[in-house]
Amino acid sequence: MDFTDRLHRELQAALKAGRKVEASTLRLLLTAVKNREVERRGQLGEPEILQVIVKECNQRREAIQQFRQGKREDLARKEEAELQILEKFLPQAISPEELSTKVREAIAATGARSVKEMGKVMSHLMAQLAGRADGKVVSQLVRQELSGEG
Repeated sequence: MDFTDRLHRELQAALKAGRKVEASTLRLLLTAVKNREVERRGQLGEPEILQVIVKECNQRREAIQQFRQGKREDLARKEEAELQILEKFLPQAISPEELSTKVREAIAATGARSVKEMGKVMSHLMAQLAGRADGKVVSQLVRQELSGEG
């Protein structure tokens, strides 16, 4: 069973159970996946779908922050509900210790020696860590390791 099929089954279950927020969130996610497929001109694998989900989660986090600044708690709560639904589809987050190990392994595997080669390490790492670690955190760790601060 592929990931898109799972999303479709979850959507059908939400519709049958009358869970409107979940159904609308899954529809938006499936649309985002379809749009990415059109951009890429082909079907997405699980890592690419996870990237779409991470992007959608990040958009919800930003919206929550902006709604709270604008004193729109009702809209912030709606975004939080959508975020919880989306996060169900992400794999379990990686521990900080395991992440540090993966960063060192990726640096060794790519042969990177300086911060200038950070992109090579990041592309190698993010393919492995799709949905399991925040890209900003990974970027900070890679930068620290490559600059000798880690």
